[in-house]
Amino acid sequence: MSTFQQIIQSEKPVLIDFFAEWCGPCKMMSPILKEVKKELQDDVTILKIDVDKNQRLAAQHNVRGVPTLAIFKKGQLLWRESGVFYKNDLLKVIQNFIHN
Repeated sequence: MSTFQQIIQSEKPVLIDFFAEWCGPCKMMSPILKEVKKELQDDVTILKIDVDKNQRLAAQHNVRGVPTLAIFKKGQLLWRESGVFYKNDLLKVIQNFIHN
């Protein structure tokens, strides 16, 4: 938990992927997130959080469905959506927060 709080304090955007192993759409997001990380490299941190193993953290952030994606920067929640995102759509969202 304290590590999570430290990570989201970053000066660069931190994309959190709240997922579950049993979730089909979550499995679809995994290769998309890898492509996003490959393209943005050090401009973004991507952290996957298994909601079944981190139930308290998921509850704190009102995660009711998976996948839920959230972007934090300097400890602030800047964006949050549930569902599958295509690579280009996700890149646009993250890029909005890289230089702001």
